Amino acid sequence: MEKVIYIVRHCSAEGQSPHADLTAEGIVQAEKLAAFFDEVEVDRIVTSPFVRARMTAEPLAERKGLYFEEDSRLAERTLSSYDFEDWLLKLEDSFLDVHLKYEGGESSHEAMERVCNVVEELPDGSKTVLVTHGNLMTLLLRCYDEHVGFAEWQALTNPDVYRVHVTEAGANVERIWREELLEESHSSDHVFE
Repeated sequence: MEKVIYIVRHCSAEGQSPHADLTAEGIVQAEKLAAFFDEVEVDRIVTSPFVRARMTAEPLAERKGLYFEEDSRLAERTLSSYDFEDWLLKLEDSFLDVHLKYEGGESSHEAMERVCNVVEELPDGSKTVLVTHGNLMTLLLRCYDEHVGFAEWQALTNPDVYRVHVTEAGANVERIWREELLEESHSSDHVFE
């Protein structure tokens, strides 16, 4: 068994609603992200159904000549149906206790189960891009490294990319997104100025 998964956090968005579009900056970021994958072999793109994730996937799919699929299991985790003033502390607590569940929300454990199932269903030998959201991305990374948690979530950027190489022996997790390198390599490309 061997597969490579590129876990992508969506580009800068106008909000947290499932219907929030990318910002003007996010649209430019999505083009940069697509160019970032130019030398990377990809055979499948699966995205959250949220608009900001789909808008992030579109330029990559177009550039690779692939259709992207939507999978509701890649949608962002709902922490609670309430708007907590101290939501950041509540989120941190949910990483410390993966079974902690707030009213109307999903525990970290439940979210990890659903997103890990997406990866488990990918065929051997596949090279797949999964476009998702920060909280769920962090929880997916935690499926492969139990030390990933709140601090790693805080360190994520929009967009961000991690490569997970899954083999029989386990998984190797590596952050590969480096926007500054992309800007240097495309400094003469007028699209990004």
